Amino acid sequence: MTINQWEIWMVDFNPTKGQEISKLRPAIVVNDQRLGKLNLRVVVPITDVKSNVWHHEIMPSKANGLSKNSAADCFQLKSLSCDSFVKKLGVLDRIHQPYIQLKMMLVLGLKV
Repeated sequence: MTINQWEIWMVDFNPTKGQEISKLRPAIVVNDQRLGKLNLRVVVPITDVKSNVWHHEIMPSKANGLSKNSAADCFQLKSLSCDSFVKKLGVLDRIHQPYIQLKMMLVLGLKV
């Protein structure tokens, strides 16, 4: 199974602890798969829209496969086994990509 950067997949986040994001939900693959040899991908989970500085709102479209207004939760950035990926939903529109990158940089304390 090929899992590429900026694709949106249904991912099984269980098991979890504490306030970690859980259950089967969509996520955006953000790592460049050309790096590393491990069967892992770094993802940003997609959740309900909330007004947090680390969220980026995404409207549903045929291309992204989402069914409702959602938000990329860049505070819950996570590395997961490719075995956790269930089904490809679509691809994130290029217009959203720099916003997701900026929100991740904010969360990680990186300078723009």
